[in-house]
Amino acid sequence: MDLKTLIIILATIFVAVLSFVFAYWLYRWVKKQPSENKKIAHIGTLIKKGANAFLKKEYLSLLKFAGVAAVLIFVFLPKPVWIEGEKILNHVVMTVSFIAGTVFSALAGKIGIMVATIANQKTAEAAQKGISKSFLSGFRGGAVMGMAVVGSSLFGVAIVTLVIGKLTGDFSALIGFSFGASGWALFAKAGGGIFTKTADISADLVGKVELGIPEDDPRNPAVIADNVGDNVGDVAGMGADLFDSNVASIAAALVMAAFLGDKVNSSAYIEMVFVYVALGLLSSMLGVMFSRMGKDENPTRALNIGTYLTTGLFAVLTGVATFLLEFEWRIWGAAIVGLLVGVIIGLTTDYFTNDAHKPVQLVSKASKSGPAFTILSGVSYGFLSVLPAMVGIAISALAAFMLTKSLGTSTGLEVEFGMFGVSMAAVGMLSIVGMIVSNDAYGPIVDNARGLAEMGGLGEEVIEATDKLDSAGNTVKAVTKGFSIGAAGLTVIALLFAFVIEVNSAAGETVIKNFDIMDPVVFFGMIVGAAVPAVFSALLMLGVDKNAQRMVEEIHRQFDEIPGLKEGKEGVEPEYDKCITIATTGALRELVPAGLFAIILTVIVGFIGGVKAIGGFLAGNIVSGLLISLFMSNSGGLWDNAKKFIEAGNCGGKGSEAHRAGVVGDTVGDPFKDTAGPSINTQITVVSLVATLLAEIFLLISLF
Repeated sequence: MDLKTLIIILATIFVAVLSFVFAYWLYRWVKKQPSENKKIAHIGTLIKKGANAFLKKEYLSLLKFAGVAAVLIFVFLPKPVWIEGEKILNHVVMTVSFIAGTVFSALAGKIGIMVATIANQKTAEAAQKGISKSFLSGFRGGAVMGMAVVGSSLFGVAIVTLVIGKLTGDFSALIGFSFGASGWALFAKAGGGIFTKTADISADLVGKVELGIPEDDPRNPAVIADNVGDNVGDVAGMGADLFDSNVASIAAALVMAAFLGDKVNSSAYIEMVFVYVALGLLSSMLGVMFSRMGKDENPTRALNIGTYLTTGLFAVLTGVATFLLEFEWRIWGAAIVGLLVGVIIGLTTDYFTNDAHKPVQLVSKASKSGPAFTILSGVSYGFLSVLPAMVGIAISALAAFMLTKSLGTSTGLEVEFGMFGVSMAAVGMLSIVGMIVSNDAYGPIVDNARGLAEMGGLGEEVIEATDKLDSAGNTVKAVTKGFSIGAAGLTVIALLFAFVIEVNSAAGETVIKNFDIMDPVVFFGMIVGAAVPAVFSALLMLGVDKNAQRMVEEIHRQFDEIPGLKEGKEGVEPEYDKCITIATTGALRELVPAGLFAIILTVIVGFIGGVKAIGGFLAGNIVSGLLISLFMSNSGGLWDNAKKFIEAGNCGGKGSEAHRAGVVGDTVGDPFKDTAGPSINTQITVVSLVATLLAEIFLLISLF
């Protein structure tokens, strides 16, 4: 590693540390905001205790998985330890990298919970002084998570790269770090998603549909579990998910940059990756600082302006860096293509999920004819919404490839440089992930604040203000999910090529140049891989279904057996902890089969068909996974906002036939958008990393 590269990596670490300082400042700002309502403080404490209790149990369960995985990684990776000439140091670095990935991913979730369970109370009470003040509390609370996620991913990758450069020179250890992050994120997102939707569905079905009581009525035993779920699913789970996507994109780009650097004797490509991701984090910090509501008091517009500002800053700063450091402009172009397509995916997702546009309004109108039409129209628009995003991902991959492939003309590395361009497009798309996570974490914070405002009796005006913030949060959450799925699409395409590099490097020759789908082994892998996201989604949603049924029985029991609960007698409080326990136990029980299914099936396909079958498996998994994930996330977001559009007084308003149908649509959409949909992109990343890590073993052992 030359001096210039070392200086750039150290500068990257400095930017990561700066983001931690900024996150701490934001945390202190949020904590200093006034909160005096004792009832809100009591309910907030219940939410905080429930979230931390779930996180503790989940993390203890995941530690067992991480421990077993660490032992297997030490024994088998990068090659089986008993192979002659294999160095133990390589195994130690790979294992430590994996453990570091899990630790950073877990920390991201824990930090998110810590601030979100404070920010929700501050946001609720700030709404008494106006919507602008309330918005700032919610957004800055979310921004703590954004800075922590991106700062820790950048810090972790930079440290692992320094260790690799000093000890082994084997960049596949970065894949180990990424697998640690992805493996943890897969289970954290799945577990949090099952928890949150178990509580949400149960609370809605018994409260709204059966009894006709308000959404966050404190009589409902499931409302605290619902608020806890917002934190463990949409804060901790989504934070781990986006941490995983960011790490995976950087790791894939660095593996290819190191490969190309060895071929052409240049470290410029590694330097570009670190410079671009560091400038993306700086842009996000500046975007967060300038995000606030204007006189129009439109929270959605304020969130979007922050995103566009961050996007523009990244484009300008990386352009200046490319000029000053004499980087290759075509690679900068590939990164900007990814960035722009990410914005386009966000805009199209906004069109299909924002109640200001036709799709949500038409689904709300269809709801007047009953829930069947709510479901039919929502499913239809959900499928329509897939096309722009899928075409966007395809165009960005193609454009990035065509822009950069000519860099390898003189060396015969056209395909390699083209795929590096694709990986840089993924880096570009995820460059503003600090702002994206901030927007995403804002959603559950203001959702909780809305519940606290109602349970704390702050009045209709405050509830209306928090409803506006919540509606913006739902729209932005749908946009960030579309963005993260699109970024995962580009990332796993890059990881597919990282898999090819690992296979060819291990074999010492070009075993794979491309994947011929007419080859029956490749076709076998592709068909099996395409089925995985559907089965994975089914397992998660069945988990929600079974768990929700148990909770509905518990809610009925409490309303039947606790005197005065249904009538709302003063001093009568439901047994909130019983519902939290049901959600926790069920989520931890149901998350394991889905996660292990995807990983074990990848290993089985590899041992049956070898590296060619795995190539087909990854291709099928990527295409099917992106389609199902986008459909679920967008249709779920659309149903949620259709219900809110009706509740705002449209199409009959609260209590109408349309409202009852809208609640049914939202109930169906809940596990779509918050459990299965966003978990699929993590599943795609995990199986891609498993395949890459086991590439050498599949070369050594396979049936065909």
